[in-house]
Parts: sequence; C-alpha cells; structure tokens
Amino acid sequence: MRQYSPDLTPPWKKPKPVPEVPAEPGLVVEEPGTGFCGAVIRCEAGTVTLEDRFGKHRVFPLEPRGFLLEGRVVTLTRPALSANATPLRPTRTASGSVAVPGARARVARAGRIYVEGRHDAELVERVWGDDLRIEGVVVEYLEGIDDLPAIVTEFSPGPDARLGVLVDHLVPGSKESRIAASVTSDHALVLGHPYIDIWEAVKPSSVGIPAWPRVPHGQDWKTGVCRALGWPENTGAAWQHILSRVHSYKDLQPELLGRVEELIDFVTAPH
Repeated sequence: MRQYSPDLTPPWKKPKPVPEVPAEPGLVVEEPGTGFCGAVIRCEAGTVTLEDRFGKHRVFPLEPRGFLLEGRVVTLTRPALSANATPLRPTRTASGSVAVPGARARVARAGRIYVEGRHDAELVERVWGDDLRIEGVVVEYLEGIDDLPAIVTEFSPGPDARLGVLVDHLVPGSKESRIAASVTSDHALVLGHPYIDIWEAVKPSSVGIPAWPRVPHGQDWKTGVCRALGWPENTGAAWQHILSRVHSYKDLQPELLGRVEELIDFVTAPH
C-alpha cells in the first residue's frame, strides 16, 4: 500500500497564496530581484519579456510569486490562446533580449564602453553584440587599466558622451579597486566582476571542466590554467576554445551579466 507523509509545516509558516495573473501584453509589473519595471510585450512557455519606459527589454522566468503588480506579489501565468490564435515564436539575441528582425545598426554614440583586454571585448561582442549595434554602443579594449584615470580624462566624458568601464578582479583592497576609486567623473561609471580574468566569468560547466583551477600567486594565471587542465600552453588557442563554448548569457556567471547590462544602461540612458 502506498503511504503518504503528512504535511507538518505549521500554518503560519506556509506561504500565503497569491493571485495568478495572465501576462497579457501591456500589463505593467516589476521583477523584485532586479527592480526592473516594464510592460509585458511577449509571453512564452516559461518566460515573459518586459519593456521599460526607455525601450529596454529584459526576459524573466515565469516563477511562482515572481513579480509585483501595483506593489502586490503575484504569479504571472501564460495567457490562454484563442482557438484561432497563432503562437508567436520570437528569436532572441545571445543576451536574452528579443531580436528585432531587419533592424539596422544605429549610428555609433559618442559614449563608449571600455574593457581591459581583447578577450573581454570578444566575449562582450559574442553575447551582447546584437544589442550593442542596435543601441549604437562601441566597445574598445585598453590592454590594462593602470592608466585609467588619464584615459578617462582624455576621453572627457559628458552628458552626451558617457563612458562605462568594465574591470577584471574588482574586489575590495585590490589594485583594481584603488584605480577604479580614483575615477570621479559623474559621467563615467567603473564596474567590475570578482574574477581574476574574464576566462573565469565563463561557467566551468559550459567549458566542460569541474571548476576553474587555482593558480599559485606569482604565476601567469592563464598559463597556469592551461597547465592545470592539461591543455597546451597556448593561451590564444585556449581562449578560442573557451569562447567557442559560449552561446548565450546562460554560459556566463551572473556577476558579469549584471555589470555589463548596467554599463549598457548607463551609456544609453537619456541625458
């Protein structure tokens, strides 16, 4: 005989039921984890796409109790299709944004996003390239940030030419954090991820390894990674292998995703 275990959770500890609301186009909701607020423009099995007042799109999973509607927690559900309706099948960019078929690249803005090296630039291009072209944002690499304050001064950022900078290994007490703190322009934003190198921002599972190896202090990190993993000590070839395993934002760590999205928002925001 099949046995059932009773639910011993006290009633006051059980989550209260929340309303289920169909994610109809035009419904304005907020995703509390990110604070992103926008109108529903598309809903598919498992995801909903919101558009904020600046025209920025974000895709979120349809999770229970996952949104706020007029300040109240709700569960969004996929709207029922009418008998004659044809399901929409949009394509998405690698960053998760809804693709715009036939969209032309915008004329480049005066603002820029600077990253530390070529590998950083190639990874950003691979995942956010379509979005950047539509927004008219150019990404350039610096080959290090030791001279960042002087570079920012030379760029002379302003309200119509904002500058975003993505820094590797931006953790408290690091050399990078001290350099970043020296940039004080209101029209420049320096953000970073905690990884020693942009390689680490790729999920190990996407590369097919259990974890990124620890490299002893004083060794070249990329060469040390190749040695530990038994790869040929050709860092250029190793990077091409890593990059080939990146197909979308799902292959990247969230610490990088959030920072790049924030920099794009910063340089494209209205004056």
